[in-house]
Amino acid sequence: MPERLAETLLDLWTPLIILWITLPSFVYMAPMNQAHVLTTGSPLELSRQSEEMRILNRSKRGWVWNQMFVLEEFSGPEPILVGRLHTDLDPGSKKIKYILSGDGAGTIFQINDITGDIHAIKRLDREEKAEYTLTAQAVDWETNKPLEPPSEFIIKVQDINDNAPEFLNGPYHATVPEMSILGTSVTNVTATDADDPVYGNSAKLVYSILEGQPYFSIEPETAIIKTALPNMDREAKEEYLVVIQAKDMGGHSGGLSGTTTLTVTLTDVNDNPPKFAQSLYHFSVPEDVVLGTAIGRVKANDQDIGENAQSSYDIIDGDGTALFEITSDAQAQDGVIRLRKPLDFETKKSYTLKVEAANIHIDPRFSGRGPFKDTATVKIVVEDADEPPVFSSPTYLLEVHENAALNSVIGQVTARDPDITSSPIRFSIDRHTDLERQFNINADDGKITLATPLDRELSVWHNISIIATEIRNHSQISRVPVAIKVLDVNDNAPEFASEYEAFLCENGKPGQVIQTVSAMDKDDPKNGHFFLYSLLPEMVNNPNFTIKKNEDNSLSILAKHNGFNRQKQEVYLLPIVISDSGNPPLSSTSTLTIRVCGCSNDGVVQSCNVEAYVLPIGLSMGALIAILACIILLLVIVVLFVTLRRHKNEPLIIKDDEDVRENIIRYDDEGGGEEDTEAFDIATLQNPDGINGFLPRWGLPTQRWEERNAIQTGCV
Repeated sequence: MPERLAETLLDLWTPLIILWITLPSFVYMAPMNQAHVLTTGSPLELSRQSEEMRILNRSKRGWVWNQMFVLEEFSGPEPILVGRLHTDLDPGSKKIKYILSGDGAGTIFQINDITGDIHAIKRLDREEKAEYTLTAQAVDWETNKPLEPPSEFIIKVQDINDNAPEFLNGPYHATVPEMSILGTSVTNVTATDADDPVYGNSAKLVYSILEGQPYFSIEPETAIIKTALPNMDREAKEEYLVVIQAKDMGGHSGGLSGTTTLTVTLTDVNDNPPKFAQSLYHFSVPEDVVLGTAIGRVKANDQDIGENAQSSYDIIDGDGTALFEITSDAQAQDGVIRLRKPLDFETKKSYTLKVEAANIHIDPRFSGRGPFKDTATVKIVVEDADEPPVFSSPTYLLEVHENAALNSVIGQVTARDPDITSSPIRFSIDRHTDLERQFNINADDGKITLATPLDRELSVWHNISIIATEIRNHSQISRVPVAIKVLDVNDNAPEFASEYEAFLCENGKPGQVIQTVSAMDKDDPKNGHFFLYSLLPEMVNNPNFTIKKNEDNSLSILAKHNGFNRQKQEVYLLPIVISDSGNPPLSSTSTLTIRVCGCSNDGVVQSCNVEAYVLPIGLSMGALIAILACIILLLVIVVLFVTLRRHKNEPLIIKDDEDVRENIIRYDDEGGGEEDTEAFDIATLQNPDGINGFLPRWGLPTQRWEERNAIQTGCV
């Protein structure tokens, strides 16, 4: 307490002490080669010091300057005296005049040109300008000639506490998580003071809170705002307004102050569990509702916001867990109950579910507050509806042998009306699935019969749809797919897999494999095909060929001897009996054609025709055909050449005989016989196109020429 009192007294007396010190400061002459001396005091002391300096030194005089001070914001009835200029060249005879120039000379500062007194004639503000640089000079009163060189000096404006602190960035906004511990830092603020920070306590600021207690506190020196209460709850109050004060003079009385506001918003944390609005929910649903339909919604409210309020919903117990499911709606923050499997009013009329809502994002700091979840009970009542017939099976698979008799029963479908009224059912076949009408169905009992013969080799599967219709309500229908598989019976004999033609070399060896054949059977026995091969009974002792069964169910034909000659016999026919292993077994006879051919030494077939013997040595049948084709081509070229030559030699104006006959003209002029070859031009008669043309014949007599023209025009 004594220390604070001493500081307060010092702050109050400091401006008065400075004012007394800065009363007239005298400037006097000193030797130029001596350092400047600052001397302040009463006029008498200054005069005595001046006399001592004059006795000790007899050098050239010069100015010695002092800094002058003036208080800012001084406003008295008279101009304030800042200081006085004086030179030892002034004997007091008033022959020296003082001149002042520089910053504010004449406008802010005035000098008495006789005494050298400097006065401030305007109020000064240190915050606008802290110091002024001026130039002083002593001149002769009459001639205005300088007595000394001009010299500069400074007038400093002394600061007083005339500026209040300001928060330049206010008002402020800050956030802090709710439920924060005591002393959690919120933010910090800063105020500025335009007064001189180095002089006194005018710019020494102390911060305090005027409003916002007891929730927040502030560090007086650093202006850091902290929470003053622990566990502030956003759900109770979300926003706080704090008024902060900054006071200069170290916070003492008489100091100036400024205020600002700080808005503190508590941000949400997950400190509240979800809670269902009601503990029991009731819903009703028709039994024929479509799967996936929303039956109802349940919602657990959470006082938190954003992701802290997000909850997931689950069915944790009940007798309908297999029939219903619940999904979370992120937008509405509720749980949607949907149908998962079909309902049946006649089987069960109500269900009870236990649903749970649990927070998704758990904050471990608040896990001790209990489980962040809640449960509720949901009652679902099933309503009766007129349902379509229900088949005893979702699909049917029937089997029938391909040799089944017509109108025989191959299977049966059954259906019932699940409603309490239990309407009779009528069955029919969707003929779009049985276009050939191969099946019929009994409308009353659903027995399916065969309408046309079946052939497994043509079609193994038949897929039809059976329709069940309520007799009392024809709009209630159901469909079921029926797959009918045709079973195989042994009704096809085996035969060669393809048309075989074997070739036997004349120079072949005994036991040589001539051909390997295989068989096929359109039937499909359960254990696969197994064929038996044999020769006809009358050809068992065939002298030329024999057969051998292979392990892969194929057959090899072998030659019994060599020396086959195509001139003696060109083709051999070998009938082979093929039997299957069915019950009863079926068989067929296939004939293998064997041709005797001429082969090279390495067994390559070259020719299989008898005519090959008469061909020139070294020429095959293919070579002869190529030669013959070349000859025919040459003959055709020759004929075309002759024809073109004939056409080239014929006259171009001659038409065919028919044209000539049609253009013959009879006339009665008697000619001069065979010697008269120049009477007229016979070419004109042969060329009808030139009838109207002018075809001159030089050297003819004029009379003959006119006669000829008359003939051409038909005038004669």
